[in-house]
Amino acid sequence: MGSIRGNRMLGAVILPLTIMLAGCSSAFDKSTGPETATGPATAFGKWTPGPGECSAAIHDAYSVVGPDRQLYPTWHPPVDPATGCSFGHEHGRDPRGSDLYQEVGDIAFGYANEALDIYDPATPRHEDHVGHKVEWENDVEMRLNGDAASAGLRITCDVLTKLHQGTHSKDAFTNNLHELVYHIRCIDGTDMHLTMMAAIGTPGEFVRSCDHDAHVQVGTATPAGSPSGGGKRILPDRGCIEEFFLVPAGQSSNIGTALRESWQISQSIRTEGGQTIASINPYYQVLHPSRFYDPVLPNGVGRPLDACYEVEPNGDYAQTSLCDNSTADGTLLGVTFDDPRSEFDGVQRFVDINSNRITNADGPDVWYSDPFGKNARTEPFPGSIRQVIATIDNDIVLESGPAIGRNRNYGGPTVHAPN
Repeated sequence: MGSIRGNRMLGAVILPLTIMLAGCSSAFDKSTGPETATGPATAFGKWTPGPGECSAAIHDAYSVVGPDRQLYPTWHPPVDPATGCSFGHEHGRDPRGSDLYQEVGDIAFGYANEALDIYDPATPRHEDHVGHKVEWENDVEMRLNGDAASAGLRITCDVLTKLHQGTHSKDAFTNNLHELVYHIRCIDGTDMHLTMMAAIGTPGEFVRSCDHDAHVQVGTATPAGSPSGGGKRILPDRGCIEEFFLVPAGQSSNIGTALRESWQISQSIRTEGGQTIASINPYYQVLHPSRFYDPVLPNGVGRPLDACYEVEPNGDYAQTSLCDNSTADGTLLGVTFDDPRSEFDGVQRFVDINSNRITNADGPDVWYSDPFGKNARTEPFPGSIRQVIATIDNDIVLESGPAIGRNRNYGGPTVHAPN
């Protein structure tokens, strides 16, 4: 596939579809989509280059026209192939390799956020550019439960998803609204194409990475009226660093317990009458984020890289190859969190697919929901988002989808936090 830069992107359409097993009919016609943008969306042009990085103009050439005919940023590689310059950040896996790409097109980063501006102008929620992360896998074999598993039934799915999952700033300590795009198509007829502002857990707090029963109250979310949602945001804090990252001589730092983030989503599409017609619960995992919560610091953000240089009064210190590699075994002093040499950059991630339920046998296959996936109806309304869901009840529970992306590393010599 060729470069996705430039005007070719302006004809792309970010609209969901459904492929029914009988007849393979599409729920939309790409030929009727927008040809040119009426103007930039709020998310467009937000990225500012650092020293020596690509210009904003080169970055903004990676763009797509959204369903609202506004211009949005979209996926791009960490290094621009035409010029060789670097953007310093990455957005995960190139979606053009997904079997779903030809139908769903390029993902408009920030479209659900823009819809929220229209649906409820008093509660805007806009996110930074670098946090948009794409992951996909073709022919994913699902693990089934009950009679389906006993019968040896085999179901495979194509999955393409994008979550705004910033792991460098204080945003997720309080803010639980994050843009989610979720496409899945399975050979049993399960077919969903969803875009929404996912409410992940409770606003104003998070759950500790080293104690999943402990909720840390931080402050007021943005927007202040953010709804609570299912799932949780499991994030590291200073206590986890002191207990599992800074350890006695002769021990190894427990990086998984100290730092691993798990953004656990439980999201649904519900009609205005309250009926659930689709539900998903993917978990988005990050192994080596560049931040943890530290209430003592002015902005509440601590840096794992800074902790690499610490020695506690009792002699505990970090003992991990992540620190060794980032600081040349401690010989490089003063390496900062945003240095490309730091391995705390959030480039290793994976997604647990988990269950996907549809109760929509009576249809229709196209619904229009509010930006949170609620109040779905058959006709569009101001601030609504088009959701496409197969007209089936999937009797077989796709109980435990495998992880996708576990062995991929999206870093490179020029990628650095913020990322």
